[in-house]
Amino acid sequence: MPTWSGIRNKLENDYLCPALRGHIQYFATSYSKSADHEGRAAIRMDGVEVLRSNYYTYFENVWTKFHHLRSTTLKDCDSAKEAINQAHAFALEQGTFDQKVFYEAFGIFDNQSIEKSLVSENPLVRIFALLDRRLGKRRLLALEKSMEQELDWVRAFYVIRMQVEGLMED
Repeated sequence: MPTWSGIRNKLENDYLCPALRGHIQYFATSYSKSADHEGRAAIRMDGVEVLRSNYYTYFENVWTKFHHLRSTTLKDCDSAKEAINQAHAFALEQGTFDQKVFYEAFGIFDNQSIEKSLVSENPLVRIFALLDRRLGKRRLLALEKSMEQELDWVRAFYVIRMQVEGLMED
């Protein structure tokens, strides 16, 4: 696995569109004094965290959803794995994640085309794609209809990109 500084360098220098360079910063850390070195991750715009989450919020959402699924629709032992997978997906859709989920999303993004990243099941991968230099203005404009169905916290990055490209007023 690459180092965080390598990941951040790729996101902020290799992939980030020129209009956002110096404005978008990616942040991830793990805390050495917490159990299992858990941590948090964020995406900042001009120093303000637009998106942030941490292990404890993420885990709480996963655990709550998992228990709800196990007590209602997925009661048998064979469905425990399905319940945990659904719980993780639910927590991510709620905008909660930890630094490990952030790293995994980068790994997916870094190893597939921009086209696949734009329609990824993982919302963090879609954010990386929306901020990517390979996404041109025409394709950015073509995404407008699909952004109406997008999660609010993902759509926020679409708006940021549209504004810096001069395609939308502040």
